[in-house]
Amino acid sequence: MKKFIVRAVLILVSFILLVQLWIFCSLAWWRTHPVETTMFMRIDYWSDPSEPLHHEWRDYDHISDTFKRAVVAAEDGKFLQHHGFDWDGIQYALEKNEKSGEVVNGGSTISQQLAKNLFLYNKRSLIRKGQEAVATWMMERMWSKQRILEVYMNSVELGDNIYGVEAASQYYFHKSARSLTNQQAAFLAALLPNPKGYQANRNDPKFKFKQRFTLKYMRYSQIP
Repeated sequence: MKKFIVRAVLILVSFILLVQLWIFCSLAWWRTHPVETTMFMRIDYWSDPSEPLHHEWRDYDHISDTFKRAVVAAEDGKFLQHHGFDWDGIQYALEKNEKSGEVVNGGSTISQQLAKNLFLYNKRSLIRKGQEAVATWMMERMWSKQRILEVYMNSVELGDNIYGVEAASQYYFHKSARSLTNQQAAFLAALLPNPKGYQANRNDPKFKFKQRFTLKYMRYSQIP
């Protein structure tokens, strides 16, 4: 029994180390190469292979600054100040969740969200959060803030089988991500908390509020 436990622990530790090595190598490759697919994209495709994924990579300079500012305003106002984790935001989220009796705010930064999108899955668990933290820590030390935001904008989910700002811009507005107006950028950024839900119900009060909030504060956003 003792040998079995030791063997199981060694297998588990080896698996965890292999996952970390995979994350490290992926981040090293993606420092200079476009991210063509993410774990979220794979899961989406595997769930229904008959539905094609819509995704087009665009370099940082080919995405409008309005969308960059909208994303930072909507998702991570301290993006340029933190090193992957917004501890004040996490504390606020914990207090809000405790008061509500359920998880209503995650407190995740853009870096944390990107780490989850690239390597993990959406189900909440301590194991996932631990892997997310490690991936975020590595990403913040291997990539610049500009690269993190660039990959985030190109890989984030913005609707049913729609990934990245270019595919979303073409789908919703029939135009390039380079030409988004303030209102259009705020609309796309407001989708982020619940892209499929808000895509299907664009009159949702939470979605409308998120658009107004983003439009109001995006002018103050600091971007790389």
